[in-house]
Amino acid sequence: MGEINYRPKKFAVIGAGPVGGIVAAFLAKGGYDVTLCDIVPELLAPALEPGIILEGVDNLRAKVTRTTTNIDDLINDPPDVIFITVKATALPLIASALEGFVGEGRYVISWQNGIDTELELAQHLGNKTVMRGVVNFGCVPLSPCHIRLAFHHRPHFLQELDPESKDAALGICKVLTECGLDTQHTQQITDMVWRKSVMNAGMNPMCAVTGMTMVEIINDPITFNLVDALIKEGIAVARFNEFSLGSGYYPYAINYIRNAGAHKPSMLQDIEAKRRTEIDYINGKIIKYGIQAGIPTPYNNMIRGLVKALEPK
Repeated sequence: MGEINYRPKKFAVIGAGPVGGIVAAFLAKGGYDVTLCDIVPELLAPALEPGIILEGVDNLRAKVTRTTTNIDDLINDPPDVIFITVKATALPLIASALEGFVGEGRYVISWQNGIDTELELAQHLGNKTVMRGVVNFGCVPLSPCHIRLAFHHRPHFLQELDPESKDAALGICKVLTECGLDTQHTQQITDMVWRKSVMNAGMNPMCAVTGMTMVEIINDPITFNLVDALIKEGIAVARFNEFSLGSGYYPYAINYIRNAGAHKPSMLQDIEAKRRTEIDYINGKIIKYGIQAGIPTPYNNMIRGLVKALEPK
């Protein structure tokens, strides 16, 4: 790897939930200028005092530089890099609000679950500005800015949408890694998104519909068979659309979810908190790509319908 010329100093994180809190805490701990942005003021207050607290597999406390409830503040005093960590359902709104942010040396990263979230951003901001991350941790909010990390499988992955932005992506990976959030550059981000999303499409909605934790789903043969069917359907759709999940993906996926533990995934947390879920960006995308390739997806159609029925109207 040659010399990396891009060295970001100033960051913003949009979304003060657990995923945003984690990236903000690691960057702040690394000594970087960090603005945490969310529309809910109560979520932001502790980020300044006593700071964001992480516990579990990682333990640290860090105070961000500033907080704001207004995206316009980020446009008036622009950071080098913005991490988007909100639910995918909020993307169209946030993407259009960030149109004034676009400029030389500024980047927006989709640091989220779901398929094609980066394309939603690129529609408004252009490919050159947008990057996509794949995050490998499980987290639970205990209270605002107080987060438990249930697992953290380093490294995370990042890729630019436009090859011209590769140096910037390498620079951002370097900063994150130095801060303890080990992140590698990849050329296969879309395949990695699908590798993760096919597993999420099996487990998350099953937990959301039943109210069971991951380990309870896995230990019940009836619910486990439904997860298994969802995963096999997702694999078929991915392969027909020529996304590479890699050889041995099915046993890998089953083994991965068997080790998930007594964790409530975010979709169940959303249903319990009466929030909209990301089902349309996970199972909904598998259904869409299934139609595109002429692959029926009865299990995904069914589970998406059930989750939508549970969502607040």
